[in-house]
Amino acid sequence: MDDPQRMPNATPPTATMPSEIAENSPRPKSRRWRWIIAILVVAAIALAVVNGSRKSQADKAAQVEPPQITTIKVATAHLGSIGYYVEALGTVTPQATVNLYSQVNGRVVAVHYVEGQMVHRGDALIDIDPRPYEAQLKQTQGTLQHDRGVLAQAVMDLARYKDASSQQAIIRQTYEDQEQAVEQYKGTVQNDIGQVEYAESQLSYCHLTSPISGRVGLRLIDPGNTVFSGSSNSIVVITQLQPITIVFNVAEDNLDQVRSEILHRSSLPVDAFDRTRQTKIATGKLLTLDNEIDSSTGTVRFRGQFENSDLKLYPNQFVNARLLVRTLQNATLIPSAAVQRNGTKAFVYVVSGDTVKMRTITELTSEADQAAVVGLNPGEVVSLTGFDKLQEGSKITIQSNHNTGAQSSIRQANKNQAESLL
Repeated sequence: MDDPQRMPNATPPTATMPSEIAENSPRPKSRRWRWIIAILVVAAIALAVVNGSRKSQADKAAQVEPPQITTIKVATAHLGSIGYYVEALGTVTPQATVNLYSQVNGRVVAVHYVEGQMVHRGDALIDIDPRPYEAQLKQTQGTLQHDRGVLAQAVMDLARYKDASSQQAIIRQTYEDQEQAVEQYKGTVQNDIGQVEYAESQLSYCHLTSPISGRVGLRLIDPGNTVFSGSSNSIVVITQLQPITIVFNVAEDNLDQVRSEILHRSSLPVDAFDRTRQTKIATGKLLTLDNEIDSSTGTVRFRGQFENSDLKLYPNQFVNARLLVRTLQNATLIPSAAVQRNGTKAFVYVVSGDTVKMRTITELTSEADQAAVVGLNPGEVVSLTGFDKLQEGSKITIQSNHNTGAQSSIRQANKNQAESLL
């Protein structure tokens, strides 16, 4: 018989306790750790990628290309003489510019010049109708002649009165009155003479002549025009062109050495160049300098004089004036093309073996295509070309048609350097 207390062979339903649910559910702390691990893995991968990229770049950098060789032209520094100049912007200024105004009223009857014509001192320029002034002159001359006659008669009467008075034939007062009358007539004659001279001057103003030699400007009046004395409008302008001057401002720092040279030399040469400083227009001499320094600019005005025989200098033209102060002897000279600039500093590339080295120099002055410098020794070789490819230590080769003398200078310089190291 079956045991009545035996249960059927079946798994009874299992009841899950709350504590068991808590044990089986994921813990928040475990989730945080999984996120931390994931982040660390991603960071490690990124770090590996970055390191790999850096290594690749380092490998590329390690594969250094052979240095570039630049072909250059060179020149050798040498001793020589060169002028020390003071340069400044100047303005061509005539020594004389005359504006003629009419000093009488009248109608213009003739113009004797062509505008732009070169005239000489005393040449006729303009005629104003002289007839009214000729008539006035005749009137004054007639008055003078009349009054001179009256004076002569009074003088004769005075002589007679004098004799009569001495013989007491007339009273003394009559003689004295005649003396005063003679003096009055003398004054009248003197006044008449002044009137004649004034009329003559007025008549002379009807014929205008050039007071200087120069070029006449554009025509301002024509025959038939009426002109007036006291007008503010000139009727003709003459400008002197030969000789002509250039006024330029020089910094006061150069004043002492210029004045010192003036004391020892009769004159200092001045050259005038065009705006580009490439073409010399004329050569003249220093005429004078101003008697004071312009406090607003710190400069002194200089005036140079030029013969201007070819008329290349024109009034109010802007030029570059170059004053030769003195000549430097035994200066170190190199071509101006070798001098490079970095801001306010000047430098050159000095050839040393098959490389170049940058060297800072001081440029004293330049003339034509030569520059006098300090910081180089005679015999040293400098580069003239290839500056866009050159830097400190650049490899170079000298162009074949420039290396004969330069290579010799380089070998000598290297030899001297080696000897100095021993």
